[in-house]
Amino acid sequence: KIIILSGIYIHIPFCKKACHYCNFHFSTRLNRKEQMIEALVAEINQRHTYLDEVEIDSIYFGGGTPSLLTSEEINVLLSHLQNYFDLAADAEITLEANPDDLSVDYLQALRSTAINRLSIGVQSFDEEDLQFMNRAHSAKEALDCIQNAQKEGFQNLTIDLIYGAPTTSHQKWKTNLQQAFDLGVRHLSCYALTVEPKTALEYKIKKGLVPAVEDEHSAQQFEILLQMMQANGYEQYEISNFCKPSFYAKHNRSYWQGIAYLGLGPSAHSFDGVSRQWNRANNEQYMQQVKAAELYWEKEILSLADQYNEYIMTALRTKWGVQKSVLHQRFAAQTKAFEMLAQAYIQEGWMHLSNHSYTLTASGKLLADSIISDFFID
Repeated sequence: KIIILSGIYIHIPFCKKACHYCNFHFSTRLNRKEQMIEALVAEINQRHTYLDEVEIDSIYFGGGTPSLLTSEEINVLLSHLQNYFDLAADAEITLEANPDDLSVDYLQALRSTAINRLSIGVQSFDEEDLQFMNRAHSAKEALDCIQNAQKEGFQNLTIDLIYGAPTTSHQKWKTNLQQAFDLGVRHLSCYALTVEPKTALEYKIKKGLVPAVEDEHSAQQFEILLQMMQANGYEQYEISNFCKPSFYAKHNRSYWQGIAYLGLGPSAHSFDGVSRQWNRANNEQYMQQVKAAELYWEKEILSLADQYNEYIMTALRTKWGVQKSVLHQRFAAQTKAFEMLAQAYIQEGWMHLSNHSYTLTASGKLLADSIISDFFID
């Protein structure tokens, strides 16, 4: 029997406070958390056939701030998932967490759950950076929570770091990275600060309350990132993701390799290879419609052009790249045009062809969004 792997994403739409740069779906009204858990259980019951005859090798609690859940609430959701899905023996079960939530007591409580990986939203080990971003935790909490998690047995950790902020000098960025290396964190996700529409950061920049985010500043810090990661033995397996050997994130890797997944909770997306659907991004409406078993998602059937564009968009961000075999087997009509454009980028030094796959070079990664979009078709 061929085992088909899939993943499950659970969106927990609550936060204590709003970070200035964030445009994800969440609410700071925590009084409806119990009802949200009930709605998530109901959605599991209603949608468990979305992934048919698969083995789940990744469950990811994202948000929002999933570390606002108690260990009992986590166990309720996991027990319902285990009732309906076949979990791999080595399934990766990740909880996104904020440093200020990861007290020793909470970490010990998490040991009573099946959570075996923590994704910690550190963003920076510097107080000025954290205040600029309006994070809820302090620099000391960022440091302490990692050490405490390791002491409590959570060795499979990933942390998020943000570069390119006006408050983040090149030296400060180097210090942030070195702190992560010194802590022995085996996986890091590092993102350039972006100014998303309708966020507090966009408003403050427009009003002149804070300095603008400079592309050149971010690009220079991306180059620092690549140099320091390589020097410290981390592999860049996706533009923003780095790990020690064998510590790839199964959740992330599934997305980039086009593996099917089910998204649960308000605003969560699902993908089955030929269609994509997304849940309503409104907590009250989501809970009411799930309870009434009404339609609470929208669905899009992906055309061949859509499937091609998604493959290019995800594959070119990774170390595995665009595979020649996939082009010829799935997208034969687009292969010639792709190869002609790729050849031009190879001559520019932005792409590389080896082992029958096209990947971006270090200089190409600086231009990734532009290069990838050039390959898209209508």
